[in-house]
Amino acid sequence: MFEARFQTFDDSSEPAESANRVARLRAALKQQGLDGFVVPRADRQQNEYLPASEERLAWLTGFTGSAGAAIVLTERAILFVDGRYTVQVKTQTDSAVFAVEHLVECPPHQWLEKNLKSGSRIGYDPWLHTADGAERLSKACAKAGATLVALDSNPIDALWDKRPAPPHGPVTVRDIKFAGETAAEKVRLIRAELAKLRADVLIVSDPQNVAWAFNIRGTDVTHTPLALGFATIPRDARPRLYIDAGKLSNDVRNTLEEIADVRDSADLVPDLAVFKDKTVWLDQASAAEALTLEVAAKGGKPARGADPITQMKAVKNNAEIAGTRAAHLRDGAALVRFLAWFDNEAPTGQLTEISAVEALETFRRDTGVLRDVSFPTISGAGPNGAIVHYRVTRDTNRVIGNNELFLIDSGAQYEDGTTDVTRTIVVGTPSDEMRDRFTRVLKGHIAIACAVFPEGTSGAQLDTLARVPLWQAGLDFDHGTGHGVGSYLSVHEGPQRISKLGTAPLKRGMILSNEPGYYKTGAYGIRIENLLLVIAAPLPDGGEKTLNAFETLTLAPIDRRLIDTRLLTGKERLWVDGYHARVRDTLRPQLDGATQGWLDAATRPL
Repeated sequence: MFEARFQTFDDSSEPAESANRVARLRAALKQQGLDGFVVPRADRQQNEYLPASEERLAWLTGFTGSAGAAIVLTERAILFVDGRYTVQVKTQTDSAVFAVEHLVECPPHQWLEKNLKSGSRIGYDPWLHTADGAERLSKACAKAGATLVALDSNPIDALWDKRPAPPHGPVTVRDIKFAGETAAEKVRLIRAELAKLRADVLIVSDPQNVAWAFNIRGTDVTHTPLALGFATIPRDARPRLYIDAGKLSNDVRNTLEEIADVRDSADLVPDLAVFKDKTVWLDQASAAEALTLEVAAKGGKPARGADPITQMKAVKNNAEIAGTRAAHLRDGAALVRFLAWFDNEAPTGQLTEISAVEALETFRRDTGVLRDVSFPTISGAGPNGAIVHYRVTRDTNRVIGNNELFLIDSGAQYEDGTTDVTRTIVVGTPSDEMRDRFTRVLKGHIAIACAVFPEGTSGAQLDTLARVPLWQAGLDFDHGTGHGVGSYLSVHEGPQRISKLGTAPLKRGMILSNEPGYYKTGAYGIRIENLLLVIAAPLPDGGEKTLNAFETLTLAPIDRRLIDTRLLTGKERLWVDGYHARVRDTLRPQLDGATQGWLDAATRPL
C-alpha cells in the first residue's frame, strides 16, 4: 500500500568484512611506521549525517550509528559508542575483532592514555578532528609516552574499494519569506560580532552556518538540506564562498556573487595565504585541526572559539518562527491521520515496523510539500523500542504484536520548518508497569513544558525536572532531555539543549525538543517528544527577574490509554486536557470526518 521514498531499510553494515579490512589497515600502518590509527565518525566539517563517501567508520567496523570512533592498534581494536547504541553495536560488529567501550564514560583519548605502550606512534587524519579533539589525543599519547602523528592522507581511503563518489547536489537560494533576513544583512551582523571578538576574519567551517549566513540550501547529505562548503568572512573585505562550481546554476551563482566571491572548494587552503598576520577565528566545534595548521603555516594567527553564527542561527526570527508554526500545523495533521490509521491496522496483527514507517512518510508526502524526513524514522515494536536509536532494517523488521508498546520517533523537512516528534502507542492492553512508566515519563515531559525560568537559565538547570518522577522510582534514561532544532536545517542544532551538559543559556526564539523516556531492555521503550519554542513569560507582581517559558509547537495526541491518572497531580491533568483540546481544535478542520471522530476520542478529557 505504501512505498518509502526517503528512507531505505537495507542493513549496510558488513561485520563479516571487518576482520579483513582491519588486517589490511594494520598492514598499511606498518608500512608507514605506525602502531595504530584513530578512526572517528566524521567528515571535514563534523556533520551529523555524512555523505556515503565519508562513512569510514561504518566501512571499517560495520557500525552505522550516528556517533562513534575506533582505535586500531597492532594487536587490539576498540570501538567506542554511546548509551544509545549499546544494543545496536552488538548486532552490527564482529566482537572477535572489536572490543566495545563507552564513548562518554571512557572516550578515546582516555583509553589511549591508559592503554598505549611507551614509544608507540599513533596516526590520525587532521581533517577529521577538531583542534581541541586533536589536542586531547596528543596530550593522552604524550602521557603514555607515545606520539600522535598527523598524516597527509587517510590510509582508509586507499583501501576502500568502490568508495562512493562525493555528493554533487544542486544549491538553491532560500526565499526571503522563509529566511526573514537577507544574506547581506546577516553578513553585517557577523562582522559586528567579529569586531567584538577582535578577529580579522571568520572561517565558516560548519555547513549549517554557511547555509544560514548565505541563505542557501542543498542536497549533499541525507535529511539535512546542506550544500557542503566553506566560507571566509573578513571584517573589511568581501566574503568568499567555497563550493563546487558544478552545484551552482547561473542564477544561483549570480545571486551569491552579489555579496561574495564564489570560489571552488579546492581554492580554500591556498587562499588562506591572504590572511597572513591576520587574526583568523576558527570554530572550535567544527573547524578541522588541518585548518588551524594551514592558517599558521601561511602566517596567520589562528584563534579558536565558538562561531558567532551558531548563536545567531539558534535564535529564530519572526519569519522562521511563523514558518515552524505552519510546518507543525501541517505535520500534526499528517501525524493524526497516521495515528488513526495505525489504531485501525495494528490490531490485525499484520502491521510491521517498516510498514508503519512507509505509511507515516506517505501521509507526510500527501501534504505536497515534504522535502525529506529530518532523520531516519525510529520505529520500534516491543523490545526494539528499548533500543534508543533503533533503525529498522529488513533483517530486524518486526510485526507489531498485541499487548505491547510501539515507539515511533520521526520528523519532516519542509521549506518553512523542521519537525521532530515521538509518540508511544499501545496495541491491545498495557500492563500496569507500562502505564506506570509511561505516566512518569509524561510527568517529566509536563514539568519541562510548564517550566518558567529566569533569563540566562541553561538547559542543564532544567534537565533534572524531566527526571525526578523517574528518579523517585529508581529509574532514569541515558540520553539528554532535549536538543536544539533548526529552521529547515538540522534537526539537531546547537548550542541550545536540555541535558546534563547543556551549558548554553536558553534564549527567546530558540527551538528545542522535550523528550524524556524510559527503556526496559528486551521488553519495551517509552518516549514522549514535542518541540518547544522559548518565549517570554509574564513577570509576577513583585518579581525582579526577566522570565522565559516554553510554547509547545508539536500538535499530536498523547496516548490516553497509557496514562495512570492516579499518578498525575491536578495541574498535570489540566495540562494534558488543555494540550489535547488545543490539538483537537487546531487540527480538526484539516481532517476528514472519520479521522475527526478518531481525534475527538483520542483527545477527550481524562
